[in-house]
Amino acid sequence: MEFSIEKKENYTLVKVLVEKLDTHIAPSLKSELVLIAGNGEKNIVLDLSSCRYCDSSGLSAILVANRLCKNANGTFVLTGLQPAVDRLITISQLDTVLNIARNPEKAHELIHKE
Repeated sequence: MEFSIEKKENYTLVKVLVEKLDTHIAPSLKSELVLIAGNGEKNIVLDLSSCRYCDSSGLSAILVANRLCKNANGTFVLTGLQPAVDRLITISQLDTVLNIARNPEKAHELIHKE
């Protein structure tokens, strides 16, 4: 299994369970995120704590989730960033666009604040 999906009180937690978020995983993650949003969920937390590598297709999936939540007037939070993934997001200047939390608990607080 590549990711787990857990419905919480007012958001859905999607946890990537593999070390690489790349062209093998990103398309199925993207379609899963579209399904979640299509089911009326407007708040999504994407936990990347198991993920040590992310490429452009992974970034694309992250941006799709962000856009879906924004369009639904919800909140998208990225959490559990490992150093290499964190660096990629900073280099891409996505740290200025995305909500980033250190862990799922902080992400939960962010969603409650919105």
